[in-house]
Amino acid sequence: MALDETTPPEHLNPLQRFGRDVRQVRLARKLTQKHLGKATGYSEGYVSKVESGTMLPRPSEKFAKGCDTVFGTGELFAGLLRRIDEGDHPSWFVPYLNLERKASRILAYSASVVLGLLQTDDYARAIFQGYFSRENEEAIEAKVAARLRRRDVFDLETPPFLWTILDEASLRTVVGGREVMAGQLEYLLTVAAAPNVKLQIMPFSAGAPAASTKPFIVLRFTDAPTVLYTETRVGGRMHDSAQTVDAALDDYDLLRAHALSPDRSVTLIKTLLKEYRA
Repeated sequence: MALDETTPPEHLNPLQRFGRDVRQVRLARKLTQKHLGKATGYSEGYVSKVESGTMLPRPSEKFAKGCDTVFGTGELFAGLLRRIDEGDHPSWFVPYLNLERKASRILAYSASVVLGLLQTDDYARAIFQGYFSRENEEAIEAKVAARLRRRDVFDLETPPFLWTILDEASLRTVVGGREVMAGQLEYLLTVAAAPNVKLQIMPFSAGAPAASTKPFIVLRFTDAPTVLYTETRVGGRMHDSAQTVDAALDDYDLLRAHALSPDRSVTLIKTLLKEYRA
């Protein structure tokens, strides 16, 4: 749909409404797209895409905060951007999402599928198509875009340190086909090379420690208590009792001890990647 000033707000998607608001305030401040781009650290073309609602998966948090600084709008645009993110996630997931952005360390164990924070667009799309088989294409694409936006935490000035353990099953379960899996494993190799990421694979040979442990995520903070996040088919739950969190940390230490080393994990991923490409 073409975006113009006569289009009713209810006919616009969230990104288009965000873009229209940016344009209206920019014009009210008598700024050009070039001026706004320079002031926020982006190109004129970037601003144009934001204002037309075509910047995918969505404008950056840095741009939104830059607009607030340039326009003198407090946290208006940063808040609008957060609400766009939250609107594309289940309501029960939003509390976790807000904490994920603030965490200094993320300790994650994923069993049958690749951790959501590390999924490629094709892999995530295949997951959502299978999980929400009755949803239309637009709804599926919104979910994919929302999942990819979670990677923005790694672009923060002080990004979290991610330590993730993936069960070998998540690498061997063919989600979306061999080509999709090859792309996913290639991305994991890129992630594994990042300085703020440790990636380990839990091999089938580990036996009981992996088989008896459900997926979970522990979030640590510099100025707040550690929390545990668990998820089931009907929703997610945050746990903050010291006893429960300590038990999860003990489980994570056990998983790390039985998982392959980061170097051996990379070797396994490369081996499986060759198999998918064959």
